[in-house]
Amino acid sequence: MKKIIALGLLFVLILTFTACSGAAVGSAGTLAAATGQAGTVVNPAGETEQDAAVVYAPITVEYESEDLDTSTNSSGMSYIKLEGNTVTVEGDGVTVNGTVVTISKAGRYSLSGVLNDGQIVVNTKDKETVRLVLNGANITCSTSAPIYVANAEKTVITLAAGTENYVADGSAYRLESAESDEPNAAIFSHDDLTFNGNGALTVNATYNHGIVSKDDLKITGGTLIINATNDGIKGRDSIAVKAGTITVNAGGDGLQANNTDDAEKGYIVIEGGTLNITAGLDAVQAATRLVVSSGTLALVSGGGSSNGVSHQAGWGNQGMESSASDADTTASAKGLKAGVDIAITGGMITIDSADDAIHSNGSLTLSGGELLLTSGDDGLHSDATLTISGGQLNITQSYEGIESAMITINGGEIHLLASDDGINTAGGVDGSSVNGRPGQNDFMAAGNYPLYLNGGYIVIDAGGDGIDANGPIAMTGGTVIVNGPTDSGNGPLDYTGEFKVTGGLLVAAGSAGMAQAPSASSTQYSVLYNFASQQAAGTPVHIETQDGEGILTFVPTKVYQSVVLCSPELKNGTTYLVYTGGSSTGTVTDGLYSGGTYTAGTQITSFTISSMVTSAGSAVGGGPGRPGGNPGLPGGQRP
Repeated sequence: MKKIIALGLLFVLILTFTACSGAAVGSAGTLAAATGQAGTVVNPAGETEQDAAVVYAPITVEYESEDLDTSTNSSGMSYIKLEGNTVTVEGDGVTVNGTVVTISKAGRYSLSGVLNDGQIVVNTKDKETVRLVLNGANITCSTSAPIYVANAEKTVITLAAGTENYVADGSAYRLESAESDEPNAAIFSHDDLTFNGNGALTVNATYNHGIVSKDDLKITGGTLIINATNDGIKGRDSIAVKAGTITVNAGGDGLQANNTDDAEKGYIVIEGGTLNITAGLDAVQAATRLVVSSGTLALVSGGGSSNGVSHQAGWGNQGMESSASDADTTASAKGLKAGVDIAITGGMITIDSADDAIHSNGSLTLSGGELLLTSGDDGLHSDATLTISGGQLNITQSYEGIESAMITINGGEIHLLASDDGINTAGGVDGSSVNGRPGQNDFMAAGNYPLYLNGGYIVIDAGGDGIDANGPIAMTGGTVIVNGPTDSGNGPLDYTGEFKVTGGLLVAAGSAGMAQAPSASSTQYSVLYNFASQQAAGTPVHIETQDGEGILTFVPTKVYQSVVLCSPELKNGTTYLVYTGGSSTGTVTDGLYSGGTYTAGTQITSFTISSMVTSAGSAVGGGPGRPGGNPGLPGGQRP
């Protein structure tokens, strides 16, 4: 379905945002941005123009030796023994007042035993690290954060190997003043916080959040189980996950970095570990940038795709701190979400989301990894630019599969199933959230939103348009297979301006009422054949030369009445025969046969190529660049 929106202001805002972030990569959180060229765009008038796109440098996270050190040797260690309602201490740097333990000096502290309704407070002025070794510790506090870092250069919580540790709070805190809302988590730190080790920690947060750091939060090891009424793990400036096993059950967001005041902060980097997150709102939300380079992620948001935005009255607004413009006042239930940029270079990612599976308010790049996405709205959505250069992407359920103002596909393997459009440019600023329906946006003005197909392997099953570009399409390579739609109000291909093909293989089967072929400006020949009546799903269509050289044997998975083929094997001046039915001994992949011998079915027509685009069969389709029945509309537009 057509979607048109003015996004010029959005591009300006993104460029302005990133201009503040410097030009070099340094310590953790340092960003670099520059404007580069996204490629040549051919507008409907045939003119060329260059559209600037944001190019981001990688985020480098620096792990200090103390972030990775999991040793629990006794040298210089102070021992804090928790004994129900009393505490004994061996060593210095610790004071005890009833069941409140205060650490006032940098150093190493071992905690073991059970503390009933007490608190561990870290409050140091040293410029060195406090290490808390949880060695079989069970700490509960009914009125505040059981572990509270009021002040420290950095605190490292090490989970001793083979130990089980527990932290739990109550449902109401006694805050320092009526104006204060901190601490607001079972483990709360005003400063840098790191978790490591080879033990386990369970955090049960009844009051609000599970773990919060107001600065940088790193996880380099250990097993963390977080059960939180609101957000699971929050690092205001950043969250970096290098290793470990993390399980989060959160009423709000699973992981959240929410600093919107500094362009170099508010980011999340996942470069290892195993994350199992079930969140009432977003599973992973970064105010600025989100990077996944490795690790195994299993994410469920908003109750999953069966609880999608078209069926759900609302998830509520508890604890929602907006990361950017798309959800300033409303909650969202996305899988991976960022305010500026998402980059996925590796990892195994499984997402079942009520809202978009992966959503960026700026740019989104996919260059590696294995992704399995099930979405109640879009599979991939980016407001400005979306680039796929590698990886394996499988979208098993979505409203729209891939959506952005500008989409470039250079490589990768993509399979997607969409109830509406498979690939859509100018989907615009996503408005789907609480009380909305998928794809519900206000589109204000026409624009030039291109799609570039330069490589990769793409298989689309769409209920709406297979490919819907509110601008030109340029295809230079790769393989594109489209099944659907079945209704005459949509088409397998739908574009504005021109669809120029200079390389690659395109096969599209679907309804005939709005069918389009590539443009005559292409350098590779194409044919659009419209059948007189619908063909049953699973009925082969075969094209071969008069000499019996097979060009296409394809078995569409859905009812179809039109077939588009654009192939380097089509030659000018050659006559081709079209068959339906029959069988092949070749190898079939996604309905497309290679090799083998075709046993003829019924020959229905023949055609001879004499121009770049050949239209054959019944005159019900739109032909190249113009939908049928609307000769007064510009190419690709609909009433």
